Amino acid sequence: MMKKRLSVFLLILLLVASGTSAWGDSIQCRAVIASDLTPEQVTQMYQTFGVQQGSIPELTLTNAEERGYLEGYVASSVIGTKSISCVYVQLMPEGSGMNVTTNNITWCTSEMYTGALATAGITDAVIKVAAPFPVSGTAALAGIYKAYEDMAGEELDAIAKDVGTQELTVTGELAEEIGSTDSASIVSELKSMLNETAQMSDEQLRTEITSLAQRYKVRLTDTQVNQLINLCRSLEKLDTNGLKTRVGDVQSTISKVGEAKEEVEGFISTIKGIIESLQGIVERLQSLLDRFS
Repeated sequence: MMKKRLSVFLLILLLVASGTSAWGDSIQCRAVIASDLTPEQVTQMYQTFGVQQGSIPELTLTNAEERGYLEGYVASSVIGTKSISCVYVQLMPEGSGMNVTTNNITWCTSEMYTGALATAGITDAVIKVAAPFPVSGTAALAGIYKAYEDMAGEELDAIAKDVGTQELTVTGELAEEIGSTDSASIVSELKSMLNETAQMSDEQLRTEITSLAQRYKVRLTDTQVNQLINLCRSLEKLDTNGLKTRVGDVQSTISKVGEAKEEVEGFISTIKGIIESLQGIVERLQSLLDRFS
């Protein structure tokens, strides 16, 4: 009996020392590694995540799984035939909010992921999306879903996941024309008024979307407006009150990104003004020199 107790005690010490105790933080973390990466690329992903390989549970994501989520929303050529995107997901205490960062992700931004995940029902998490070389990042959403469900021990609502995928692709396509911050902000605002949009006809909703775009000083094509109308109709099938609550955190995140964008634009404008002033001074000095030469 003493030997058995000693063995259990030593096992617990080893687990705690390695950071992989069943009662430790690893139970709330997952790494989802794309199935088509080389061993060297897998090592690179763990380095990017800042996590020691083998210290947390690892899941695998295949191209077939990615297609199961993306087909119908993303062109087959964009999805490709290989699984590349990887994710690290850590669940956080309620009220912590979302912290999403990306590396080598060219199409999806942090605010796009945050909005889509709120729609799917995922909140309060640290999420890192990465790839060993530049990729769009659309397929990473499937990896985040997989990690979350594995930790939660239950599946997310199927319709909510589907609408989350639709939202990510619509927001991404819109961002190509008007910018990611404005795109995410417009979608977020529409999500906050779903109880109202549900009572509108498509033409009334079209007018509302056009008015919303004008407030952001962007112009939407008919195709883009139709995409947003279809997205609203899909979102209206969900628990709109619960979604509205989650949207608040998303809007706060997007607002911070927008403020940073305005600060950068203001700084650039100031620098341009200084350069233009200096150019004016140089031109006047050159004019004076020309007179005396």
